[in-house]
Amino acid sequence: MDGKKMPIDIRSLTPPIAYRLMTGIVVPRPIAWVTSLSAEGVLNLAPFSAFTFVSMNPVLIGINIGRKAGVRKDTEVNIRASGEYVVHIGGFADRHAIHESSAEHPPDVSEVDVLGLATTASDRVEVPRLRDAPVAMECKLDQIVSFGRGGSEFVVGEVLLVHAREGLVKNGKIDTRALDPICRIAGPNYASLGEIVTMRNIELAEK
Repeated sequence: MDGKKMPIDIRSLTPPIAYRLMTGIVVPRPIAWVTSLSAEGVLNLAPFSAFTFVSMNPVLIGINIGRKAGVRKDTEVNIRASGEYVVHIGGFADRHAIHESSAEHPPDVSEVDVLGLATTASDRVEVPRLRDAPVAMECKLDQIVSFGRGGSEFVVGEVLLVHAREGLVKNGKIDTRALDPICRIAGPNYASLGEIVTMRNIELAEK
């Protein structure tokens, strides 16, 4: 390898081309599989891979939600209206349902019904959660922050309650191998975690 690189002036790219490039660079990405409830009572389900946690006190998680042709997606419309939603972490075994739930449907169509997924009542929010997802986090909207010129908005929610499949939590930690979370790559491509390597534990001083 000679170390040569191909320079790419990303500012010269159209937003769709830049998106395609960046989703192949920022990998792998966890997927927030989100249920939200419309004002008419329709249960929406959609996956978002621009997803992370942003605070531990209180516990806050964030999802970047873009717009489609300048229009807010159903998930964000519902969250803005109700202030509640549930974020699920799916396993690799859920990859087909997660991928299919990204298909566009009118607001009056429930992806949960289309896919035949079982749900159950949540404890702290009105939005039902997926019964068989390994992890579900009941969330209350904290704030929404706008970024860029394309209408992307970072939706931050406080986690009120976590549901974890029996056996996933060991010594206060999630057994990642048992969870087998699905990861998003560029395009319609997904991956499992693959090999997990354990390094020495480095204690970080609290600030």
